Amino acid sequence: MTAKAGKGAAGTGAHDNVLATLPAAMTGRASPAKAAVGDKPVFDYISSLPQPHRAIAERVDALAASTLPGLQRSVKWGMAWYGVGDGWCFACGGFAGHVKLVFGRGTSLTPVPPVTPIGMGKASRGVELESVDDLDEGQIASWMRQATAMPGFGKKG
Repeated sequence: MTAKAGKGAAGTGAHDNVLATLPAAMTGRASPAKAAVGDKPVFDYISSLPQPHRAIAERVDALAASTLPGLQRSVKWGMAWYGVGDGWCFACGGFAGHVKLVFGRGTSLTPVPPVTPIGMGKASRGVELESVDDLDEGQIASWMRQATAMPGFGKKG
């Protein structure tokens, strides 16, 4: 997917705790970030990413916030997780060479996202974003809305 977003990263700040290395693939954890519920842990996780990963994750986060009323955030399994209601619906995490945006029930989305992540459930699908220009914001917002209209997974908290 290569439609230009036409927008820059959503916010900047001090980035003293930049992750030195990112994993190459999903192996259970995307980073050593501690599990925690709320906006601040997610913003801290995103701030810890090196560029261009940070700019991509900031834009995904801003898109989720502008698309989904009642958005809730958490860091779980070393990635930023997002949901509305009682469960988590999609995640965004930094990996070597890309940011992975994963939808837990991705096989139920239309169109089905192209990437089958390693180490996630059989129904998970997503996209790998190498730059902010890779964000097809209209399609990703559609997937976000579709994903949060389905039952989430895992209890929040």
